[in-house]
Amino acid sequence: MTVFIVEADGGSRGNPGPAGYGALVRDPVTGVVLAERSESLGVATNNVAEYNGLIAGLRAAAEIDPGAEVEVRMDSRLVVEQMSGRWKIKHPDMKPLAAAAAEAASVFARVSYTWIPRERNKDADRLANEAMDRAAGRPPRSSTPSSAGSGLDPKPASAPTGWRTGQGQATVTLLLRHGQTPLSTERRFAGIGDIELTETGVRQAKLAGERLAARGDIDVIVTSPLQRASQTAAEVAATTGAPVVTDDDLRETDFGAWEGLTFAEAQRRWPDEVTAWLADPAVAPPEGESFTAVGVRVRAALDRLLGQYPGQTLLVVSHVTPIKTLLTEALLAPPAALHRMFLDVGSLNEVHWFSDGPAVVRSLNDTGHLR
Repeated sequence: MTVFIVEADGGSRGNPGPAGYGALVRDPVTGVVLAERSESLGVATNNVAEYNGLIAGLRAAAEIDPGAEVEVRMDSRLVVEQMSGRWKIKHPDMKPLAAAAAEAASVFARVSYTWIPRERNKDADRLANEAMDRAAGRPPRSSTPSSAGSGLDPKPASAPTGWRTGQGQATVTLLLRHGQTPLSTERRFAGIGDIELTETGVRQAKLAGERLAARGDIDVIVTSPLQRASQTAAEVAATTGAPVVTDDDLRETDFGAWEGLTFAEAQRRWPDEVTAWLADPAVAPPEGESFTAVGVRVRAALDRLLGQYPGQTLLVVSHVTPIKTLLTEALLAPPAALHRMFLDVGSLNEVHWFSDGPAVVRSLNDTGHLR
């Protein structure tokens, strides 16, 4: 039986912004590329582009041999997990795309879905970037670094050497970690357990509110549903007058069996599991959630916020892992960077997201207001 590898990718510069996808069909034995597909989508989101890349790749393989076995390889964890049936498809825009992908896959004897890191998806990434260039009305930039799927726009090949920022109106995210809790004072794992702020934590939230009120440009406060974050958001709202909305995807990591333990306690009881967890973001604590899974939902929240509040200033009240995830996304940093940042309780971080250029981190772990 014929076997094909389908590699697919998609991206959007601005998310939503100029979007496109790339896909190819490869012979798994020789590595020869049998077909390529690349198309601009106008203005769309990353996830829409990723799904269109999958559909195009499957249809290209079907044109060669509709009865083949196919292994799909993508760097979109969302698409891979949803098409594998492990994650529910909740967003209404994704449901018809997933249905179209399932229909395209139905002609094959078997289809499997494999997640791969972006650096192993370079050919589809290149095709997707070329399509995004066309969507943005720019010449192809085959020699520049890729950003498919990231929502970020690499430096044009014609740009002079030096620093570059976006030129349009930025969407500003002020990332506020909640105030002190009983677990944070003892450096214990605090995940989805719904703990309250201490008196010190409430004071920290009030101080953050005073600073943000003096700034005077908060359009909306978006908070994690967990009590320590929503309490912090309420204190800031009382001072700034900004409306508060809740986004469940901004909750902290589910640390499972490690909830409430110190790192040393978890390491004594689960030495091998802790070592694996530190080495690989796809590894979850026992009965818990991996950083990779957290990253998928946090990036989905970011996509929604950038789409709903373009050009506005948002205060995002959340936790260590979601905030670090947003910072690594803005910096194009690898997942290991999560372990290289320290965020104090009550700290502020500022990121500007440009639809026509790279994101810019303006501050990190700013605690100047916690006097």
